[in-house]
This record gives sequence, structure tokens and C-alpha cells, in this order.
Amino acid sequence: MPPESIQFFSDGIKYSLRDRASVRSWLRLLARKHKKKIAALNYVFVPDTKLLEINRQFLDHDTLTDIITFPGDAPKGHIAGEIYISIDRVKENSKQFGQSQKDELCRVMAHGLLHLCGFKDKSEKDQRVMRGQEEKALNLRSF
Repeated sequence: MPPESIQFFSDGIKYSLRDRASVRSWLRLLARKHKKKIAALNYVFVPDTKLLEINRQFLDHDTLTDIITFPGDAPKGHIAGEIYISIDRVKENSKQFGQSQKDELCRVMAHGLLHLCGFKDKSEKDQRVMRGQEEKALNLRSF
């Protein structure tokens, strides 16, 4: 098994994640809490327009969203995937929910990783569980 890879990219937007080393450590810890190791994880930061295009093309949804997670192939006990995050939605949602942009971005980043760990959010019950897991994830941060 190759060493884990956690990468950050931007596409169609000028955005650079701060404190990448701390974020990577936090994501590794979050995966470990769910008895997973990260094989390959790519976070791609995009504008609303790009995520809407992805949503239409791959999910047949014509709505704005903050995140879309695509699972990748990984050995048993590992996770892999591409996680697309709309920075426009993160900024808007942070205002709407009275959160800092950093907290909202971390919540969304955790949300994608939690999906790869097997958490769902289609039903109300699943959404409550997911929100609880997001809160636990935010509390794991040391940055």
C-alpha cells in the first residue's frame, strides 16, 4: 500500500488552504476515530458555478450545494475519494449559520470524509447522526 495522500487543489477559483499540515493531521485523526486509514484523499475547492455543473452532470441535481463526495477505490480499512467543496457556499453558509469561515470549511471537509467512512445524510435520522459526527470532528481540531 502506498503512503497516504491528502492533497488540496483549487479549480476555477483562487483559494489556498491555510495550515495544510495541521488540517492533514486532523483529517488523519478523524479517519482513525472511525477505524479507517486514508489511502488517497483529494479536496478540490471550486466556485458555485463549478459545483453546480458537477451536480448536474453526475447527480442530475440542478441545485447549489456546498459539497459533493466521490468515493474512490481503496483497500479494506482505507478510504479514498475526491471531495469538491464550493468556497462560495462555505462563505454564504458561515454567515447564515453564524459560524466562522474556518469552522464552516472544516465542517464541510469533515462531512466529506465522514461520507467516505460510511455515514449517510439522506434521512432525517441520518442527518442528525451526521451533524453529531461533524461536531465531534470539529472538537478534535487543535488548530
